[in-house]
Amino acid sequence: MRSYYFKNFVLVAGLVMLAFIGLGAIFVGIGRNYMLRERQTGIEGNALELSRLASAYARDGVLDDWEFRITLSSIAQSTGNHCFVTGTDGVISICSDSELHCAHLGQSVGEDVMAQLLRQGWYSGLTGLGGLYGEARYVAALPVISNGTVAGFIFAASNLSGIMQVWSSLMNIFLVTAIAIMLLLLVTCYISVRVQGRPFREMADAAVKFAHGDFSVRVSACDRDDEIGALAVSFNQMAESLERSEKRRDDFIANVAHELKTPMTTIAGFADGLLDGTIPGEQADHYLETISSETKRLNRLVRSMLDLSRMQGSSPAELRKKSFDATELLIRTLVIFESKINARGLDVDAMIPEDPMLVCGDADAINQVIYNLLENAIKFAEPGSALGVSLFRQGEKAYISIKNRGATIPPEELALIFDRFHKADRSRSADRDGYGLGLYIVKTILNNHGEDIAVTSRDGVTEFVFSLTLKQK
Repeated sequence: MRSYYFKNFVLVAGLVMLAFIGLGAIFVGIGRNYMLRERQTGIEGNALELSRLASAYARDGVLDDWEFRITLSSIAQSTGNHCFVTGTDGVISICSDSELHCAHLGQSVGEDVMAQLLRQGWYSGLTGLGGLYGEARYVAALPVISNGTVAGFIFAASNLSGIMQVWSSLMNIFLVTAIAIMLLLLVTCYISVRVQGRPFREMADAAVKFAHGDFSVRVSACDRDDEIGALAVSFNQMAESLERSEKRRDDFIANVAHELKTPMTTIAGFADGLLDGTIPGEQADHYLETISSETKRLNRLVRSMLDLSRMQGSSPAELRKKSFDATELLIRTLVIFESKINARGLDVDAMIPEDPMLVCGDADAINQVIYNLLENAIKFAEPGSALGVSLFRQGEKAYISIKNRGATIPPEELALIFDRFHKADRSRSADRDGYGLGLYIVKTILNNHGEDIAVTSRDGVTEFVFSLTLKQK
């Protein structure tokens, strides 16, 4: 399978090559034609000037003047063109070359060229002039007019090989430069794409390790100030979340095993004792009560876990369609704990409004929240202390506060207090009726309602405060 950076490199390399090929084609086509056209225009302009000059020197239809010959040679040397004059029959009578070394005098130009000159009055194009030149040259020709008649024709010819040599040199320079730049761009692109692809390779390797249960891997591109850096940060956050979830899962399994093992061991031990006669018959009722108690505790544990599964399947939108009176619910739950409050000699400091306060949510679920918080507050309150219960509104929210006076919860415990099976007493012997799900159930219910809960514990005063959304009129 081809990697991401390889595909990206091939794409960029292809675009670079297409760009250079397109640029080269434009440069070759337009540049070459421009240079040739400039040269051809110069030759045609030279022919036009020579035609006017020759017409000025012609007398009585005859052009045979030494001063014109010298002028023609001078112009030919300055322009680099080969110039000559023919009669109307196409025979060369005057040439810009020296007469001592001129091989053109007396020769005739091609019949096709003369035919076009006689027919159109001008000629331009690449031609060897019927063998006059050994190679094709660009030739421009115009008539010489004397007394209103054609006395002959003036020719200006130039070999374009020099221009083509210059153009070839320019093309070589362009090709070498283009190849060097293209190679440099390809190498830079390869390195850049490979560097950019490194975080993705790290993430892919990390994902493979995640699949094998190793959640300790992290990617190292978090210091980049771009989208890849943001992705790396999110990836590491996800890895940390997965690692925490895995740890919580392991703790959950261990805690469930512990919670199930203790009562099951007790039940099995006492049952075996009753069956094999180890436990005397007169004590059977006592041990049967213990077995019944442990069985009920197991039943409560399983039921609580099933309730948690059910509550986690509810959505906040569905729960908020319902409404109830928070004042009535709080008072009714307080009445349920009247006997336990009196048993511990607690004073209730209640600040509950007399008027109804309608809030959104499932009344049974919120009743479970208040019940669990009150149960904990009563259980861990100092005997004879005050129990604070209040209900108030602030903005679009209602708040219920439950606080007691007792042992201060250490800060490190506050961060874990809503975890499943968490108990401040790690030995689990202080409270055999509890199994560390009460506050986790509270947190789960409020999360499902889209509400918040906060806890503080200072100087022996512990307070839980949670929010509820007021029902809009």
